[in-house]
Amino acid sequence: MTNFVELFEIMEGWGMLDVLLPFLLIFTVVFAVLQKAKIFGADSKRFNVIIALVLGMVVVIPHILGTYPAGQDAVLIINNLLPNVALVLVAIIMVLLLSGVFGYTSPDSGTSGVILIPAFAVIIWLFGISAGWWENFNWFSIDPDTIAIVLVLLVFGIIIWIVTAGEDTFKPLKDIVNVFKK
Repeated sequence: MTNFVELFEIMEGWGMLDVLLPFLLIFTVVFAVLQKAKIFGADSKRFNVIIALVLGMVVVIPHILGTYPAGQDAVLIINNLLPNVALVLVAIIMVLLLSGVFGYTSPDSGTSGVILIPAFAVIIWLFGISAGWWENFNWFSIDPDTIAIVLVLLVFGIIIWIVTAGEDTFKPLKDIVNVFKK
């Protein structure tokens, strides 16, 4: 009886993770784009399949044969890129979830900036904790004069924003207060 780790080790030994998955990804993306673009007409599924198949093979076969120049292997680039793209997608989904929890409804409601900016900051902070970005940063060793300057600039920025803001600027804040009143 094998477990999932052994299964993926066997698949890696066969080259499926290095060949099959990039091929399927390229094939699917190219096929979907061709289907949506309808370059060869509305009834062109056969042509789109052949073109997607050829493009997928053109990318994967040189990787299998090792004929890509050093540093230009498309499969290796894709394999290095996808985890980072997935991380960004997870971060975006987390921002949307967090902003939805705090009352963001639509861009037309006026709460987009007020909700999305803090949600984005919280997600960056949490990802930083998870990735270990803040481990070597000692929050308590910051010079008190620097903290004072930052606070003064922040307070003056808020005062200038309040003075120069129009009536519609505080509508998002009223919406947030109304959410918590319910």
